[in-house]
Amino acid sequence: QVHLVESGGGLVQAGGSLRLSCAASGRTFSNYAMGWSRQAPGKEREFVASISWGGVTTYYADSVKGRFTISRDNAKNTVYLQMNSLKPEDTAVYYCARSWGVRYPTLDTDFGSWGQGTQVTVSS
Repeated sequence: QVHLVESGGGLVQAGGSLRLSCAASGRTFSNYAMGWSRQAPGKEREFVASISWGGVTTYYADSVKGRFTISRDNAKNTVYLQMNSLKPEDTAVYYCARSWGVRYPTLDTDFGSWGQGTQVTVSS
């Protein structure tokens, strides 16, 4: 069982930046692809980004491509999401997630474990 703890959310103006972090427990962190999903009010949770176990391959939702960057530090059991040029439509609870075994996650259903989430609010 993995324990994921997100941090770094907050309130930011449109055009601003935030960096989310996710600390994972356990000694198998580097064996799994990791990622981020988000859920806006009244909407289903959706895939945002993923990174392969070695950090070489990344995938992004079209809505964040070119603005968000996912990275990981396997020595620190941590995955990051750098969010630039934020828009009001990026407002959501952001969840760190671990793949249930999918090598290159591209859907929220490719993840099997999620953290408790961190709120990101972008004001216009």
